[in-house]
Amino acid sequence: MRVLTLSLDQIELERYVFKQLSTFYPDGNNPSIELLSNCVSRSLERIRLCFDAINLRYYKSGNDSYFNHLHGDHYASFLYLLSYYAYKQGDEILASKLFALNKTMFGIDAFYGIELPNHFIFVHPIGTILGNATYKDYFVVYQGVTIGSTTKGIYPEFSEATILYANSSIIGECYTGSNFVLAANASIINQKIAANSVVLGAFPQNKILENRNNLINEYFDIR
Repeated sequence: MRVLTLSLDQIELERYVFKQLSTFYPDGNNPSIELLSNCVSRSLERIRLCFDAINLRYYKSGNDSYFNHLHGDHYASFLYLLSYYAYKQGDEILASKLFALNKTMFGIDAFYGIELPNHFIFVHPIGTILGNATYKDYFVVYQGVTIGSTTKGIYPEFSEATILYANSSIIGECYTGSNFVLAANASIINQKIAANSVVLGAFPQNKILENRNNLINEYFDIR
């Protein structure tokens, strides 16, 4: 497992987040330093686990993994995890502020109640909405993606190794097999997609191809 190198050490990162929250939400209801520190610790542990498998260049520094607080994709992932752990520890006000901060800074709607897997990547995720779907390991999502429910409140269920390219949508009672790719601008609604598939085009005029290239390996070292 790679060592995780930080652009700010943990104490500096905690101060950085605290100042951001105080600036964006000057309501006098500042978070507990102890709680925030605990959330940062747990989030960085998840970041270490997540980044360890990522192949992309900006996630590495030499032989180490690298977390840069000034890299938008890194920091958006970190803010999601912070909000998630704040929520899990019962501070929904802090969770809500961190969730809103992520939307303000990076335009991503990654609600603190969703359960993202150990290994995921946000790729410049402006305009992406992650609904309350079932997410599995090795998940990649680009900008402008919508994951949502129908009026019946049923969300998609993903399998391992999923890539959702820019401006794609997956809505409703969908099930996707492993090694699944949803192409840019494609959409599916209430469909079951077999493993090793690439889906092109807008619903209902989709075209389904075989995923022969295992594109997920460009993003993750899957062990």
